[in-house]
Amino acid sequence: MRESSKFTISFLLICLASPLAVVAQSGSLVSEMSDLAWAGEVDKARALLEERRVDGEQPTPEWLAAVSWMARGASFAERWDLAEQYASEAYEGGLELMKDRPLDAERFLPTALGAGIEVLGRTYDAQGDRARAVTFLGAARQEFAGTSIETRIQKNFLLLSLEGEPFPALEVDDYLGIQPPTPDDLKGKVVLFFFWAHWCPDCKRQEPVLRALYDEYHDQGLAIVGPTQLYGFVSRGQTATPEEEIAYLNGDYTAQFPIPAFMSAPISNDNFLNFGVSTTPTLVLVDREGIVQRYNPGGMSHEELAALIEPLLLG
Repeated sequence: MRESSKFTISFLLICLASPLAVVAQSGSLVSEMSDLAWAGEVDKARALLEERRVDGEQPTPEWLAAVSWMARGASFAERWDLAEQYASEAYEGGLELMKDRPLDAERFLPTALGAGIEVLGRTYDAQGDRARAVTFLGAARQEFAGTSIETRIQKNFLLLSLEGEPFPALEVDDYLGIQPPTPDDLKGKVVLFFFWAHWCPDCKRQEPVLRALYDEYHDQGLAIVGPTQLYGFVSRGQTATPEEEIAYLNGDYTAQFPIPAFMSAPISNDNFLNFGVSTTPTLVLVDREGIVQRYNPGGMSHEELAALIEPLLLG
C-alpha cells in the first residue's frame, strides 16, 4: 500500500511539474542561445541547439526563438551559410505556426519571426544581392503591417535603402520644446535627426554629445531635430493617456531632463514606424540638399558624428 501511494504521488508530481519544466527548459534555451550569440560562440551554440533538437515534433515558438538566436549569432560572426540555414528555419517555422494563431498571441513567436526576417535580409545583402534583400524585406513589411515586428522590419529595410535618398517629411501631431522647423526652414542646412524615447537611458547619454556638436557646428549650418513618440506610460511604467503623457513630458520629465533649447521634439508615432525606430536612439544625418547620408539605429560617439558632419558642412 505504501509503495502504491508513493508511486501515485510521484506520478502526480511529475504530471504537475512537467509543463513547467518544459517551459523553463525552453525559456532557458532561448536565454542560453542569446548569451552564446552575443559572446560569439557560434560552434558552441550550434552544438547545444542540435543536442536539444527533437526530430519529428512540431517546433514550439520557444524553440524557434532559440533557433533565431543561432541565426543571429552566425550573422554576427558573418558565417552566412549558417545564418541563412537557421534564419530560414525560424522564418518558415514561424509562418507555419501562424496558420492557427496570431503572431502577437505568443511571447516568443515575434522574436523568432522578426529575427528570422532580419537575418535573411542581412544574409542576402552580404551575399551580394541587395536587390533580393530589399525586395524580401519590403514584402515582409507589407505582410506583417500592424504587428509588433513591423517597425523592426522597416528598420532593416531602411538600413539597405534609405541612404542616398531624400529625407521623408516628418509628421507632427504635437511637440516639445521650440516649434518644429518646416522643410523650408531646414533648406541648405546639415540636419541631424535624433529619434529618442523618454524612458531610454541610451538617449539620455546621447544628449551631451548633441549639445557639444551643436555648440561646435551650428554657426556653420548644423541643425538638430529630436522626434519622439508617445508610449502610453510615464515614470515607473505608470499607464497614461496621451494627454497625461504629454503633460508629464512638459512637466516632471523636462524639469529633470530639459529638452535642449536649440532642439524641437516633434511628437508622432507615425514617424517611429516610418523610420523603423525599433532601436532608440536612432540617428539620421541629412546633407544640405536634403539627402540622407547616414541612417544609424543606436547611439554614436562625438568623434563618429563629427567625422560625418564636418565634410557635409564643407561641401
